[in-house]
Amino acid sequence: MQVRTFICLSAILIAASSTRCNDSNASVDKTTGADTTAPVETKKPNSNYKSAFKGQTRIAGVKTITAYKADKIADKIGRPWAVIPFADGRLLVTDKTGFMQIFDANGNLVKKITGLPAVDAGGQGGLLDVALDPAFAQNKMIYWSFSEKNGVGNLMAVAKGKLNEVAGTVESLVVIFRATPALKSGLHFGSRLRFDKDGHLFVSTGERSIMEGRVQAQQLNSGLGKIFKITKEGKPAPGNPFINNKNAMPEIYAYGIRNAQSLDIHPVTGELWEAEFGPRGGDELNIIKPGKNYGWPVITYGIEYGGNEIGEAIQQKAGMEQPVYYWDPVLSPSGMVFYTGNAIPEWKNNLFIGGLSSQHIARLVIVNNKVVGEERILADKNERFRDVAYYNGMLYAVTDNGSLYKVSKK
Repeated sequence: MQVRTFICLSAILIAASSTRCNDSNASVDKTTGADTTAPVETKKPNSNYKSAFKGQTRIAGVKTITAYKADKIADKIGRPWAVIPFADGRLLVTDKTGFMQIFDANGNLVKKITGLPAVDAGGQGGLLDVALDPAFAQNKMIYWSFSEKNGVGNLMAVAKGKLNEVAGTVESLVVIFRATPALKSGLHFGSRLRFDKDGHLFVSTGERSIMEGRVQAQQLNSGLGKIFKITKEGKPAPGNPFINNKNAMPEIYAYGIRNAQSLDIHPVTGELWEAEFGPRGGDELNIIKPGKNYGWPVITYGIEYGGNEIGEAIQQKAGMEQPVYYWDPVLSPSGMVFYTGNAIPEWKNNLFIGGLSSQHIARLVIVNNKVVGEERILADKNERFRDVAYYNGMLYAVTDNGSLYKVSKK
């Protein structure tokens, strides 16, 4: 009892918050100031693959100490894919079928935005992510990704235009980038957008799932299974790693990606973080660095959906990057965001990832680029969380059922 009391009192001083000292299964992590428990994943993994380092999967669970609430502020809003905040706290939400909607901070519909280019909304396609120009307050420019018909197939494209909120439309539309080649598939468009501090745009794409596309994730002359870095005009960003390689697409920033619907930039380090779908097991969290190969489909912690091994069934190979963290069974990671505020102190700089088939939002505590704790929030909602956004101490999330949630301190 004396030992347990000392641990809890010490942790209180470190965390500057109260802890659950009456829970014999919990302790307080002195690094994170968080309540820690057994790993949140209790199901059997799909494979017996061994991780490359300790803590790469099934890290200790954590539990938020600060009281918070999750309110459904809108319901049945359509088929949302992305949610991002305006500077005034209103929310811009894309709908997979080809339009956008603006909601106020309380979930009331303000305006429907139409007139966008036609989308190929079959399967996982449609109108996907959206991003505001860093100078949006002055130029009203927005950028969005979508699946576009191309010949007998389709591809992921990025367009931009000027938002005319009063008219409910976007003007001066232009497609600035296409992830070629087009394939006949309704899957794995990737398609998350993030601007960096220099005003360049990161774009993710998938390898389209089918075998013809899968192998192209390793090919530098293909736009499938890549992270791109482009200018606002869709040109290769200055300094891109393959810009002087005549056999490579100069827009490529990193490759060996399966299907990345998650991108965000770490608020402290400025590094680009990415999460991507694995097959059956092997969803990954990566730090994306220029010119690096992230391994798919050569190395993976997953197996085929039918249970067969993938390729040589190897998980590590020289010259290929290891994920910071992986999930088996899967999280099904869609949109993600870093929490940058202080309203819920222990969430500062934590990463929140929307889980689809897992039906929760994953909270990851990260210290020195390592995941040191994991929590599942909103799991009681039984919804597929498609995207998560941050604004002024609050999280907003949209689901495949058309719900819009606000998560805030009580």
